[in-house]
Amino acid sequence: MRFVRPAAIAILAASTSLLLTSCGLFGVRGPVRVAAIGPLNAGATPLGGELSAGNAALLDLAAQGLVSFDGEGQIETGLAERWTVTADGRSYIFRIREAKWTNGRKVMAEEVAATLRSYLARSSPHVLRDDFPEVDTIKAMTDTVIEIRLTVPQPNMLELLAQPSMAIVYKGMGWGPMRAKKIGRAVLLSPVPDPLAEDQEAAEAAAADPAASIELVGTTPQGALARFKNGYADGVIGGRFSTLPYFAASNIGRSRLIVDPAPGLFGLSFLNAEGFLATDANRDALARAIRRQRLVDAFGLTEWQQQVTLRPSVYRRDGGAEPLIPAWAEYDDDSRLVQAKRVVDAWRATGREIEPLRIAVPSTPGGRILFAYVAADFARLGIESRRVNMASDADLRLIDEVAPNDDALWALRRLSCQRDTLCNRDAQDLIEATMNNIDAGQRSQQVSEAEAVLARYTPFIPLASPLRWSVASQRLTGLRANARAAHPLNRLIALPN
Repeated sequence: MRFVRPAAIAILAASTSLLLTSCGLFGVRGPVRVAAIGPLNAGATPLGGELSAGNAALLDLAAQGLVSFDGEGQIETGLAERWTVTADGRSYIFRIREAKWTNGRKVMAEEVAATLRSYLARSSPHVLRDDFPEVDTIKAMTDTVIEIRLTVPQPNMLELLAQPSMAIVYKGMGWGPMRAKKIGRAVLLSPVPDPLAEDQEAAEAAAADPAASIELVGTTPQGALARFKNGYADGVIGGRFSTLPYFAASNIGRSRLIVDPAPGLFGLSFLNAEGFLATDANRDALARAIRRQRLVDAFGLTEWQQQVTLRPSVYRRDGGAEPLIPAWAEYDDDSRLVQAKRVVDAWRATGREIEPLRIAVPSTPGGRILFAYVAADFARLGIESRRVNMASDADLRLIDEVAPNDDALWALRRLSCQRDTLCNRDAQDLIEATMNNIDAGQRSQQVSEAEAVLARYTPFIPLASPLRWSVASQRLTGLRANARAAHPLNRLIALPN
């Protein structure tokens, strides 16, 4: 792995390095100490909107979903000890393990089903609510069995259910596999003793082993990296492009950096179609003008890859079509600029003005670098840009999201007729028709058709793949890069025998 320090990032070194002085190392028997970038709320729930890295990690252990991700990003058991999928692919049946809520009551299937129904209710603020359009009913079949019935098959359902935001929180209570206790600014997570163990004393002793516990703290990027460098954290989680400059300025060994090759969406979504942005051709001109490789190189991380398609390239179990590559992708940057300028000049030739574009990006070092490079490319077209905060009124706003599963429709649904995207009814009708088609072959063809219509409309400027990074000491042998950007804290270290 190569990490360079370009000038745009190096300017942060002087101010940040003062916070990051080296110190000693941890012993190997204490709790695993993890610093998460962002806030940590011991009472976080999946219905509170998008989860910070710390809150997601906490929920993933204190109230794990029906299934979960292991340290490689593969599906493993969670609250469900096993499951089956019917031959028609339209019914997922889960058997709930022996577990107790934090108040000591036994977990019942109907309580779990009610929790999942609340997440997917029409008025729910849950971040994944719209990613379960195939769900018809969720019901308890017995006290320990739940069925999720679908209108059409969804072979990627388990990846959705394994997301931390699908943690089972019932009336504010979790079930485990760890219990959380707030200690000052930190949350201490300790394993729940196995209720089925033959030797309960031994099970409780194993759960009480300090090496089996996890100390989780939420803090700023500078604070998280300082804790790691000073020996107060074994690892840092929750890094994004927006905070990568802090790592570059920290002088932490580059071998400690873990970068996830996570597919998804990273780019600028158009929020209005007025004035210059009213035409497909004008929006397309802006997409052509950006020098993506130059932008990615500015962050100095060779693992970060540019992206020109609306859909990410992911492993497709159904053998579906590859994402549609725009025609302009075969030209070099200079040729694209000529093409884009031709469109912009034709607009101006009619006497119409182009108002400065308001671009919403995070108010972070990475966000400012991103804006500077995008604005410079738009300036080559004679178009002025202004940086605004993510919550402000804007003409374009950054979307930075990892795909929750390998469903080819996920990106198309995300970019069509949402609160932060434009809406093309022709594309939306095709997307909805595809969602309701049970024929896998026809569905694949419809995905391509919907993508082609949406691409011509240009609701989004793809820039790169999402960037997710962590930092791990030698102790955290289980913190490994994976395509889900999933790093369950109870899989970070191999416990001693």
